[in-house]
Amino acid sequence: MLHTPSGGAGHGTAATDGRLMSIGTVLNTLRDEFPEVTISKIRFLESEGLIEPQRTPSGYRKFSPEDVERLAHVLRMQRDHYLPLKVIREYLEALERGETVQLPTLGRPGRQRDTVDGQLLGAPDAPTVARVGRDELLAAAGIDEAELAEWESYGLLTPLPEGGYDAEAVTVATLVVELGRSGIEPRHLRAMKASAEREAGLVDQVVAPLRRHRNPQTRAHAQARTKELAELTVRLHSALVQTALGVRLP
Repeated sequence: MLHTPSGGAGHGTAATDGRLMSIGTVLNTLRDEFPEVTISKIRFLESEGLIEPQRTPSGYRKFSPEDVERLAHVLRMQRDHYLPLKVIREYLEALERGETVQLPTLGRPGRQRDTVDGQLLGAPDAPTVARVGRDELLAAAGIDEAELAEWESYGLLTPLPEGGYDAEAVTVATLVVELGRSGIEPRHLRAMKASAEREAGLVDQVVAPLRRHRNPQTRAHAQARTKELAELTVRLHSALVQTALGVRLP
């Protein structure tokens, strides 16, 4: 059974323990496997009740190795299985109660047997999909129909032609909510959407010839090249924003 620590003392204060880590150390520990994780993401997962780090008397977060392990589990389930946070939370809580549970078969297409730390998830022939339903998206983001309709009007989220949303919509939605808590409203994010589309267009110009190539291996390489360029673009965008703001993230 998947080991899922409860995430620390939560409401207490951090005792003197050489194993405890600052949030910056946790970020550096996770970034090898999750290069796009940020301090804001970790804080958001805490606000959603998925982890409960201890606190020093001064209020600083302190994470145990078990907290970091739990964080990695959550991030893997988001990345590999496209699961809403509500589903992940319920899954982990059920495991902590000693129940035998399995994750829904929501994930990338063509992966009929997914695992978390070697544990099989879903039936051998269960179909998987790379999309989420409207109700799932609303539940994951904690928003109502009116808010979702507003986000769609700004182009932040777009339904798929066959219904539902691309699984990445869950990530977009949770980030829009998190930014909203700091006063950055969805209407302010249209410029970010336009910038992302321009960046995607640049990447597409580079990989388009690979996709059209007669050699099947070259066409297959296009997907890997797209991911590589997308990651570089995200890192550059982050660095430019930090430079413009005069800040440096750990």
